[in-house]
Amino acid sequence: MRHAALETFLNRNAASLRGPVAVILAEDPIELDSTISHYRRLGFDDILVLGAVNGTQAEPGLHPLPGDLDTLEDSVAALNRIIRAIPGRWLAYSFNAEYLYFPRCETRSIKDAVAFMEEERRTSVFTYAIDLYPQDLDAHGNGVDLDSAHLDASGYYGLERFDGPEALDRQVDIFGGLRWRFEEHIPWERRRIDRISLFKCEKGLEIDTDLRLNVPEMNTINCEWHRNMTMAVMSFRVAKALMHNPGSAEAIDSFSWGGSRRFAWSSEQLLQLGFMETGQWF
Repeated sequence: MRHAALETFLNRNAASLRGPVAVILAEDPIELDSTISHYRRLGFDDILVLGAVNGTQAEPGLHPLPGDLDTLEDSVAALNRIIRAIPGRWLAYSFNAEYLYFPRCETRSIKDAVAFMEEERRTSVFTYAIDLYPQDLDAHGNGVDLDSAHLDASGYYGLERFDGPEALDRQVDIFGGLRWRFEEHIPWERRRIDRISLFKCEKGLEIDTDLRLNVPEMNTINCEWHRNMTMAVMSFRVAKALMHNPGSAEAIDSFSWGGSRRFAWSSEQLLQLGFMETGQWF
């Protein structure tokens, strides 16, 4: 079994997990410690770390669970096993070297955000995955550096999502960042930057490899009556992948361009750039 440690843990402990639960999918060890620390600061009481967890020590609320995350399908299978185990609990997930941000997260906790979404009668939060990259690839050839992290301040666009000839209500496909600028190195099915990073688990709910859920309403950007809070995942994952792949690594000598801005690690900056919004959360 590819996720035997996860299966054993859930059989013993799923009922005692305190929500909202964070899941970190460690595809490799890069910036795993900083990712864990970030989710701790957001106020998650229980954090499950799956995959490349060598060196990560179990602590109260921190649960390293080794397993194979060689493919996106592996990660999705693990997430779906967790979803089935904790119905009624909110779950947030990211990969290593990804950092969840929501409005005013420096002064408000993830529990505050979830409580607000419950008041809004929403069971999911639309999220933009914003690519981060180092200023100098010669100095940071793995595509990751927190101290010089930059992002694209422009170059994003959205399209209505269709099912055949019909546009889906309040569903959109968002594009931009490194996936757009270096699209020749990114398969078409991996170019979207939207995902649902925080949602309430329920019976029958599943996530697919396109990082959408199988309940259409949970993939919507807003409810029917007004705009809702959205979130952002600040992610080195694409930069890391482009530098890991020999073909793209040889072709790319810099991620910086005229639209690059230094990331201030601030929710206020992300609000100003339009990468998330408060909705009715004042």
